[in-house]
Amino acid sequence: MTRYARILSFALSLPVAAFAQSEPETTGPMLRLEDAIARALQKNFALQIQAFAAEEAEAQVDLARSSFDPSLSVTAQKDLGQQASPGSILDGTEIEGPRNENDILRISAQQQIATGAQIQVGGNLRRSETNSTNDLINPAYNSDAFVSVRQPLLKGFGPEATRAALNQARLGLERASFEYRDAVLTVVRNVESAYYQLAFAREQLKLRNFSLELAGQLLEENEAKRESGVATDLDVLQAQFGVANAERDIVLAEDAVRDREDELLALIDQFVFQQGVGEVDLGEPNLEAVSFDHSYKLARVNRPDFAASELTIRQLEIGERVARNNKKPQLDLGASMGLNNIQDSGGSAVDELWSGDGYSWGLELALTMPWGLRDEKARHAQAVAQLGRERTRLLQLEQSILVDVRSAVRTVETSLEALRISQLSTKLSSEQYELEKARFDAGLSTFREVQEAQEDLDNARVQELQAEVSLAIAHAELARLEGTSLDRFAIEYEMPDMN
Repeated sequence: MTRYARILSFALSLPVAAFAQSEPETTGPMLRLEDAIARALQKNFALQIQAFAAEEAEAQVDLARSSFDPSLSVTAQKDLGQQASPGSILDGTEIEGPRNENDILRISAQQQIATGAQIQVGGNLRRSETNSTNDLINPAYNSDAFVSVRQPLLKGFGPEATRAALNQARLGLERASFEYRDAVLTVVRNVESAYYQLAFAREQLKLRNFSLELAGQLLEENEAKRESGVATDLDVLQAQFGVANAERDIVLAEDAVRDREDELLALIDQFVFQQGVGEVDLGEPNLEAVSFDHSYKLARVNRPDFAASELTIRQLEIGERVARNNKKPQLDLGASMGLNNIQDSGGSAVDELWSGDGYSWGLELALTMPWGLRDEKARHAQAVAQLGRERTRLLQLEQSILVDVRSAVRTVETSLEALRISQLSTKLSSEQYELEKARFDAGLSTFREVQEAQEDLDNARVQELQAEVSLAIAHAELARLEGTSLDRFAIEYEMPDMN
């Protein structure tokens, strides 16, 4: 058996049922792009992770505020002291040693204020009882009330140093909001891309099914012509291979559809891959012209990553100023004053505290300066380097935005031109196929030429569909760079409360 005869025998053994057209199966109702994005905003893992980062930043603000919260301290204490007897029971000179019993209740409150000062107020009530007969008041009740202030004069002085952590935390919360906004824009772009890719895969499958139907019709025509003596076995063989190739393309297209469905589901939901995706609609291509100047202006204003980088610089500027302040010596001024009283009862000791003549006051000036300030100087140098690095990174990001927008605009313009050319190519390929088919029916062309014309038409249709998808994805990427996706899909976004 010759090689051609073996090929013909294999081709003729293909089942006729394979020539039947099969439509792609979909599950569920129509899934609009807007609905897919809405599901992603609720279920997308990346957004949920970023939301936790925003919650962490919010908690950091409360943590920084806590340093200005007053703290209350209550202490109850009991002391008992019994000294050994100075005599001996053997010589009859045993005398009870001194015995002291003290009960103390302390209450105080402390708070830091914006100047960096620590203010403390409080009071003590002490009950003292002894076995001594020399004390005029036994038991005796001592009460006192005091207020003290310790104010840094150099290192740590002023609201900027004191509120640095709180101001940085607030900027961090605002930055987390911009980072979340950036994540939303990225997810929207990714969902758009996955949605368009799924629409392309399904439309491509429809085209492949149409090609299979057309190949089957050509096979039937060639078989009929062979019976009438007009066509040869080779023509039928070529038609059989056309059907086999069409079936192979369908298998690949079906696999692509399943992959694109999984990619979209991974973005818009969680662990629902068995559910499938309903009908999707690629829609009409957006043929609107774009402008670099307009897009760059929007990107420069709306890009959340640029705003987040600016906030990072502001955080580092605060850190640099604090580090510079910390290079100063520690010079603290302390002042305290109080009242004290002693009575034979606790109530009297408290009531007469304010009218008594017992008082105390004190002043303190303390200087602390590490030798050479090596640690403080090194930390300031680190802060300066970090600030310089982030400022340079901001310039790099600004250039990146410029380059990205230029590239995105060119991609849209190129995609528009590619779509125009592919539409023209599809039209010419369709006319060429119809002409070649008519010539073949008239006996002026070979089936191979008809088959090649059909393949050209199939490729032209797929390329036109791909051009539409590429244009849609290019517009989605440009919208992400411009920061306009939220407005396009009416996505509400609120900045966090910074109070």
